[in-house]
Amino acid sequence: MAHSHDHGSHAGHGAGHVHGSTDKKRVLIAACLTAGFMVAEGLGGLLTGSLALLADAGHMLADSIALGLAWYAFHLGGRPATVRLTYGFGRVKTLVAYTNGIAIFAIALWIVYEAWGRLMTPAPVLGGPMLVVAIAGLLVNFASFFVLHGGDRDSLNMRGAILHVLGDLLGSAAAIVAALVILATGWTPIDPILSVLVSLLILSTAWSLMREAAHVLLEGVPASLDRDLIAKDIAGTVNGVREVHHMHVWSLDGSSNMATLHACLNDGVDPHQAVSAIKKRLAAEHGISHATVEPEFGQCADSRDEHDHDHDHGAPPHHGHYH
Repeated sequence: MAHSHDHGSHAGHGAGHVHGSTDKKRVLIAACLTAGFMVAEGLGGLLTGSLALLADAGHMLADSIALGLAWYAFHLGGRPATVRLTYGFGRVKTLVAYTNGIAIFAIALWIVYEAWGRLMTPAPVLGGPMLVVAIAGLLVNFASFFVLHGGDRDSLNMRGAILHVLGDLLGSAAAIVAALVILATGWTPIDPILSVLVSLLILSTAWSLMREAAHVLLEGVPASLDRDLIAKDIAGTVNGVREVHHMHVWSLDGSSNMATLHACLNDGVDPHQAVSAIKKRLAAEHGISHATVEPEFGQCADSRDEHDHDHDHGAPPHHGHYH
């Protein structure tokens, strides 16, 4: 049975390469800014006794590592495919995004635990120095967020990096509010309370990131696509195609969509022209840049009789057909 492969247009690949190169630089700048201020904020938290500052410093420590991993993922993503990794390293970015989500969960839970201890046993907090450090942290985090915000918002890896910096930004803002309240009223419980509030806000966003990254890693159909509708569209618009089945649609990295399918053709149809038309339709109407199409005449090559010889040798039954 003939197969045909399409590795996407050069124009699309070029655009993705430009995005990746720019995003790589943005993430590196944000990583340097975050790591540079993390030490100062950690020392400030220890000297002032502020959990909000220590929590934000903890965020920044994890984020420095996470942003470094995100940068390395972009670095690997630009490498060509190998004999062993025929799709290249593009999915590393999705794996890092998922890992970042887990890291955010761990940090947030630690902050909640520490905050509970502070509420049970209040500790003195130096509001003045805390306010100075928090404002400086806010400026650094805002600069990092501004750098990353101009990147590719469709990239899960970039969104993971932005989420980390957004957490730091909110943490610095919370520390400023806590410092002002402590200076004005002397009420120190505001420090752990705002820390918990920021953690809960970040947790919801982290869960969304992890869910999307896991969907990509499980090769689920992208949210913007409907496999059944695409199959019907191909059968209804491409001349000579009688039916489309055994169709799989997934994304390599959250932005590059791919598909495989069997196309049942009418007798006398030129398979090469039919496959070409199917690929053009997938790319133009559905954003699927890489497709593997198997043209068929008559019975599907993967169809098996229940008494097939393979079953006699314990071979597992074939699953996954879409009719």
